[in-house]
Amino acid sequence: MTPYRELAPPTGLLPVVACLWEHEAPPGHQQRIIPDGCVDLVRLDGELVVVGADTGPVVAGPSSAPASRTSGIRLRPGAAGAVLGIPASEVRDLRVPLADVWPDVGPALADALSAADPPGRLYLLARTVLQRKAERDGLVAAAARRLGAPGTRISGVAEALGVSERHLHRRTVEAVGYGPKMLGRVARLRRLIGLSSGSSTPLAERAAAAGYASQAHMSDEVRRLTGLTPVRFLEDAALTAA
Repeated sequence: MTPYRELAPPTGLLPVVACLWEHEAPPGHQQRIIPDGCVDLVRLDGELVVVGADTGPVVAGPSSAPASRTSGIRLRPGAAGAVLGIPASEVRDLRVPLADVWPDVGPALADALSAADPPGRLYLLARTVLQRKAERDGLVAAAARRLGAPGTRISGVAEALGVSERHLHRRTVEAVGYGPKMLGRVARLRRLIGLSSGSSTPLAERAAAAGYASQAHMSDEVRRLTGLTPVRFLEDAALTAA
């Protein structure tokens, strides 16, 4: 297992930050990243980048470089647009230098991170986000919670929140990076992961409990979002903070 750990954010960041994290990858390690509805600010190979919300799997590596430690801060679904100061859709499926998004902050922050030790990097990332004084989009946050329930329909979520489906779609794209449909697919995959951790329950039953129409539907969705078969993916899948 590749060392990966998550740390709770400072109290003042709880509304917009899911976690601070560190990942130490050995040479030759290949990492598979799957959609989670989040945007991360990451110090990657010495560069500070914005990792936009992914709509499919991303496989990084393997690398021939020496073992390295990556530090990051994960924004909650619905917080990215406000924290970044741009529609989150502008960085969807992209890795963008933070200096391009925050030209007034990015370069100086990158220099400070280079000079800091690992705990100091996490502190600097957290302090920078706190200084943005951003607020998570409450409508999108509520929609994300509702979409996390099996059997939820976007039309029902919009009606419950008192907005049109079109309005909900626009707000979600701006705050998350993609619309409610994709956010619901990600939530369903995360439910499947949670139901599968250490479980011996037949896969078909887990698929139904997670909200898939059938095992075939689940298999197709897992392949699209992870690039792997359900059996292979769920062998070592674990929920990350989001």
